[in-house]
Order: sequence, then structure tokens, then C-alpha cells
Amino acid sequence: MRLAPTMETLNAIFLMNNETEPRISVRELMSEIGHRARQAARLLATADSEAKSTALFQAADSIRRNAGRILDANASDVESAEKQRRSKSMLDRLRLDGHRVEAIANSLQQIAEFPDPVGEVMASWVRPNGLQIQRVRTPLGVIGVIYESRPNVTADAGALGLKSGNAVILRGGSDSHHSSLAIHACLVEGLEFAGLPETAIQLVPTIDRLAVGEMLAGLNGNLDVLVPRGGKSLVARVQTESRVPVFAHLEGICHVYVDRDADFEMAKQIVLNSKMRRTGICGAAETLLLDRPWIAENLEPLLGALQATGCEIRGDETVCRFLKNVSAATEDDWSTEYLDAILSVKIVDGVGEAIDHINRYGSHHTESIVTENAVAATRFLNEIDSAILLHNASTQFADGGEFGMGAEIGIATGKMHARGPVGVEQLTSFNYRVRGAGQVRAN
Repeated sequence: MRLAPTMETLNAIFLMNNETEPRISVRELMSEIGHRARQAARLLATADSEAKSTALFQAADSIRRNAGRILDANASDVESAEKQRRSKSMLDRLRLDGHRVEAIANSLQQIAEFPDPVGEVMASWVRPNGLQIQRVRTPLGVIGVIYESRPNVTADAGALGLKSGNAVILRGGSDSHHSSLAIHACLVEGLEFAGLPETAIQLVPTIDRLAVGEMLAGLNGNLDVLVPRGGKSLVARVQTESRVPVFAHLEGICHVYVDRDADFEMAKQIVLNSKMRRTGICGAAETLLLDRPWIAENLEPLLGALQATGCEIRGDETVCRFLKNVSAATEDDWSTEYLDAILSVKIVDGVGEAIDHINRYGSHHTESIVTENAVAATRFLNEIDSAILLHNASTQFADGGEFGMGAEIGIATGKMHARGPVGVEQLTSFNYRVRGAGQVRAN
């Protein structure tokens, strides 16, 4: 497996890891990357569907064959992160093991098997004057992805971009640099095997932060969309400074509401999974809302089960009155994304108050209601303004893979174009194709 990034000649000139004085500037490097991505995008827009699938199948094989090298590279990244005393949630996102590497390979295969969205006729109709009109799905063009501590994003973003006919520019963080290089090399192997341009998926070879600034500026008009995957400060910067459209969510302040008509055992399993399965992901629950009539018999055993797993509870006045071994929640707790084994808990009077709380403090990401009452569930789903809403299911299902998308390039909470998990279809746009027989428009 070749571990060098794409554009070998250019990268050899740059050599940011081995030279104190690079021979070209970051701006020149990024300009060339953008130019090559645009050229690749033009080829991918009409690329054969079989070639794109072949590239992804081959990349999946390469991931498996080179799992040892990927894990060695990841071990180096993790060791450096531990020495820098990075947070537990960050280390969890960074760390790979055999199971996670296999999941990356499986994801590539799943995406390869999806129908090609490019060229799909979304709608068609004929006007009274005989004009035949079609709405046809097309690629976005060039997608930039800026991410931190998530080596799997290298594969997910590259694969989803390729399948949807887009060129992708990946700028990983310094924490996952070696892991990303190793995974990216497998993607390049797949592209070469299928006869597709190597520059279809480029990994920025420098960890210099100036590269991010160049991407925010749009790479001389060569970047069409940006997707940030990382901490709040990174996402906020991208949303504030980017000159191109952004698919992103700023925070994942997710809620679980347990209604008065909830089954206790179901509620316990959903709450435990929503909070504690993986505390460092954006779909982890951060606030638990409990309907007042439900808590008399169920509050103590539910919160006790959470505490038994190591979860710290920060409760409102009612919770603190019922239980002595919890911390008092502050106003800030209701709008905090902990990404840790901490859960804020509030008692509410019915589904209406739960909805009001979520719409006030939430981040429009993911919310779940646990109830056997269909009317309460329908009201919850209809009245909350979030990208993902669940009934009797864990918030940790907020994931493109779990939605059957194979993977996701991120979760978007905006309301324009893409919302929720951003998969293959969300990475396309459309145009109108009108066929006539000599029609002209009257004055």
C-alpha cells in the first residue's frame, strides 16, 4: 500500500513534515488542489457507475488488507493525543480497533452497492405547448471536508463524494493525521484500480491551519460546499467565515422525553443507550425530561441505573429533592453539550412543557419521546423543530449508517437543501432539462 498522499509530485515538493521551509506556499498548494479537484469533478459528473462502485469495492479490500498498517498509524496518533491530555470524548472518536476498521470497510461496500444518484429523473411532465420537462439529479461539484480526530471521516466523506459524482478535498486534523493518511491511501488504490482520477479524493498534505483559511475562502471559486466535522469552535468558525455554503450542526444538544404513558423497562433501556453507549458522539443525549406523573415510582430506579454505569446526574429542584446524591443543575446545564458521562435531568408537566423546553434549549439535532400514547408521540414529532425525531428509540440512531445510507458526511441542522444525515442523495443538486420541437414563447 502506498502511504503517500495524492499529487505525489506536488506533495514531495511541499514536504511539510520533513522541511522547515516549504518550497511552495500553503496558498499555492491549496490553489493547485482546488484546481485539480475541479478538473476531477468534471470527469466524475459523467463517470461510469460501475467504475465508481469498483473503486469503492477495491478500497474496501485495501482497507482490510492494510488493517495492520492503519492500526499502527492510529496507535501513533492516539499516543500523541494521550500525551497532550486530550479529552476522553476526543480519544474515543480518534481511536480505531479491528472492529472499527472492519466497519469502515463495510461502509465502503454498502455505499458501492447503492444506486447511482447521478442522472436520476426526479420528476417529469409535459406542458400544454408540448415542452417536455425533466428534473434531473446532478453532482454538487467539489466538496471540502474539514474534520478533527475522526479518521473514519476520511473514508466516509471520500466514498459518499465519489458515489454522488463529486470531487472531495479532505483536510483532517493534526490529531488524526497518520490515520487519515493510511486510510486515504486505500481510497487512492481503489481510484487507480477503477481508472478514475486520483485527484477525485484529495487529502490536504499539510496540517498548517492556513489551509483551512484557504478552504473557507473557496479556493478561487473551485469549492462548492464545505462540511465541518469537529468541535464547536471549528464549526462556528466555518459557519461564520465560509464564503461557500456549509452543511453542519454547531452542537448536538439532544433530548429524551419520558412521557407519563411510557413503559419503565423500555424507557430505562432507551435512556441508558441514548446517554451511555458512546458519550462523545453528537447523537448522545444530554438532557433527560421526565413527565411528573411518571416519576413517583420510576425516578429513583431510572437514575440509579444511570449512576450505576458511571453517569453523573445534574438535576432540577424536584430531582434533588427526591435524590440526595445528585448535583443541582444550573441554567447553563440545559444548553450544554457535555460529550461526557453527564446528564441534566428536569421534571416537566406533560408533553407540551417538554416541547417548549426542547425548542428553547435544543440545537435542532435529535430528540426522542418514549411513550405508548400515540397522540402524545404525534404532537412531539409535529411540534419540535429538530432534524431528527424518534419515537420509542435511542437518540444514538442519529447516524447515516443506521438510516441505511451506508455512512454520512455529517449531520446538518439547517433548513436549506440538506437536513439530518448527509448521505449520497444529499450531496446532489438538480437541473431542469427541457426538450421541445421548435416552440417559441409568445409576446
